[in-house]
Amino acid sequence: MKQILNLIIFLMFLTCKAQGIKVKADHSKPKLVVGIVVDQMRYDYLTRFESKFSTDGFMRLIKDGFNCKNHHFNYVPTYTGPGHASIFTGTSPMNHGIISNYWYDKFTNETVYCASDTSVVAVGVATEKERMSPRRLKTTTVADQLRLHTQNRSKVIGISLKDRGAILPAGHTANAAYWFRGKDDGKFITSTYYSNELPKWVNDFNVNTLSYLKIWNTVLPINEYSESGNDNTVFEEPFIGKALATFPYDLKELSTKNGGYDILKATPYGNEMTTDFAISAIKNEQLGTRDVTDFLTLSYSSTDYVGHQFGVNSVEVEDTYLRLDKDLEKLFQYLDKQVGEGKYTVFLTADHGAVNVPSYLKSQHIPAGYFNKKEFAASVNKVLIEKFKFKGLVKNISNNQIFLDRALIQRNGLNLSEIQEYLTQEIVLYTHIDKAYSAKTLTTTQFTSGVGALVQNGFHQKHSGDVVFVLEPAVISYPEKGSTHGSSFSYDTHVPLLFYGTGIKKGASLTKTEVIDIAPTISALLGISFPNGCTGKPLEMVLNE
Repeated sequence: MKQILNLIIFLMFLTCKAQGIKVKADHSKPKLVVGIVVDQMRYDYLTRFESKFSTDGFMRLIKDGFNCKNHHFNYVPTYTGPGHASIFTGTSPMNHGIISNYWYDKFTNETVYCASDTSVVAVGVATEKERMSPRRLKTTTVADQLRLHTQNRSKVIGISLKDRGAILPAGHTANAAYWFRGKDDGKFITSTYYSNELPKWVNDFNVNTLSYLKIWNTVLPINEYSESGNDNTVFEEPFIGKALATFPYDLKELSTKNGGYDILKATPYGNEMTTDFAISAIKNEQLGTRDVTDFLTLSYSSTDYVGHQFGVNSVEVEDTYLRLDKDLEKLFQYLDKQVGEGKYTVFLTADHGAVNVPSYLKSQHIPAGYFNKKEFAASVNKVLIEKFKFKGLVKNISNNQIFLDRALIQRNGLNLSEIQEYLTQEIVLYTHIDKAYSAKTLTTTQFTSGVGALVQNGFHQKHSGDVVFVLEPAVISYPEKGSTHGSSFSYDTHVPLLFYGTGIKKGASLTKTEVIDIAPTISALLGISFPNGCTGKPLEMVLNE
């Protein structure tokens, strides 16, 4: 009888194969998904610092997981808010609505923040500046879909130093999101969107944050940092109260002139604190120990602050990544113990990359430069007055977008499309502007590739401006010390994407993947619906069949 049954199963398998039907093995779902975002991590940091990494941090993900080596953002601007939103919603700003960290609201004539919400108040600290929630995010995240799928039995928690890095990934239905309030407080906090009080374990953790204000010296002898430039260069911004941007840094002493606890954000100890807080959350919330999958979103912000202050080529950046590698090792070893080896899934990516300091690039004879926003604004207003004989046609210029006063244009019988097109043609003649697109073009023409497609994917009809412009490669609007991001170029769009754990193959690929592919891949792994605005595709090459 058993032989007949085996024969029937074998014949069914051959029939399915002949018909092209995939026969999937029955793999169990992970008990916990950990979605890690490293703020401002270029892809080449994996290869540049590889020889210095331990075997159980980044290299565990690379050697025992799947490495998508050609992973890119499919829109501009490449900033933190839209980056985190796009990773977890599986779609770009044109759909989820988070077009930047801050943007000009043309309906209220004010600048809004991507996570602000005046209907809630801060919990854990007395301030009006931490009123935050995900209400501006227009679509669901993969974590939302997990909660819906399990009738809210799955736990979802978001953690980051930055509020937007904790709130946007965790989505609308999260059990909690915690972010760090620096200044004189030095606490992880939340808002009434999630809870009216902090759990005891959070309050207990907050008692010890002073211990992270310590001496920052290199984790290796400084002469071994051959992957970076000299420690003392003119391309770095020192902390206030320290003449040079050189090791060591006494953080407790420097904190008095550098925002109190905020100084931790621009050091690797901000990442260390984030790791310890995440481990505390896993332990106290018992993540990954129940009969449904839980989800932890974890964003490391200090890498971004360090990059902004010291630049891509600095010893400070390298040391921060070597220390983050140790933090990841600590986290993974705890997950092995608490959740169990082979019972959790991790993905690691970044919200954007970063450009090398343009003044440094110029010293190496590479085309680069700086864009003066005030001079540009004056020029824009001048050409519009000369052409249309009206003042005040421009209401705002921000995020490389020009917002026109549509009410003024309508009252005076002017043609909006004509002004948009004229301005588009004029500003491409301006120094350091490479391309420009009118709102009319972006809403009536379908770009399928190139910079136009990236601009279009980042363009939201209600939130974006009348004209969008793109700067030349390695040209930024930023001080001449330190670095930034936001462009459509590969140094900003090319970031790591690593998968590891339950349901993940071992391997690597140079096939191009996009940020919007991450959420549907995790959704497919969990067997849940894709986020409701999802435009990405599951990465079959990553998943076990």
